[in-house]
Amino acid sequence: MKFPLLLPLLLLGTVSALYPENDAAHLGSRETQADLSQDLEGSGEQEGELALNYGVLESEEEEAVASSYQNAFEDEEAMESDPAALDKDLQCPKEEDTIQLPGSPGCKTCRFLLVQTPKKFRNAQNTCRRCYRGNLVSIHNYNFNYRIQSWVSRINQAQVWIGGFIKGWGNKFHWMDGSCWNFGYWAPGQPGYGRGRCVALSTRGGHWRRAQCRRRLPFVCSF
Repeated sequence: MKFPLLLPLLLLGTVSALYPENDAAHLGSRETQADLSQDLEGSGEQEGELALNYGVLESEEEEAVASSYQNAFEDEEAMESDPAALDKDLQCPKEEDTIQLPGSPGCKTCRFLLVQTPKKFRNAQNTCRRCYRGNLVSIHNYNFNYRIQSWVSRINQAQVWIGGFIKGWGNKFHWMDGSCWNFGYWAPGQPGYGRGRCVALSTRGGHWRRAQCRRRLPFVCSF
């Protein structure tokens, strides 16, 4: 007799119990959508920051490449300058600005001169040619390199020009006097990671480094 009264109550409880679950589901869905929206906005901001940083890196790399090309162009321009124009106002070094170096044991007639007045590479070569009828020195073995380094270590300079240079736009080195390139005494990382198209000798240690040809350095002439 009690079963007919309990049935409506059970049905009513079941229905009322279902509605909160649906509301919670809808609420959870709205919150989830909001969270996703925020996550997407945050992701967009992060992507924007990454894109901006990547753009900055690209810009810096482009500037570095452009600077490298500019340096190469200026070095090439310095190397290809008209000798007649360079010689126009050329003044030979004063005797007090030079140091006579001992001759080579293998060549009694060879003479070497250290010019302490700093000059650009091409101007240094022109000075050797016009004033002494020679060239920037070429070095073909360790013993001679050591002797050159010992001589130039007496001056208060970090580097001096020798006659090595890169001809054209390749990476092949040549000597100014046209002799064979058959020896090298490069510093660690050189010449592969060096900049510049001309070769300088370090007064401490005697190692060679690539240097930009427009730098002004003392130099060694051979004649």
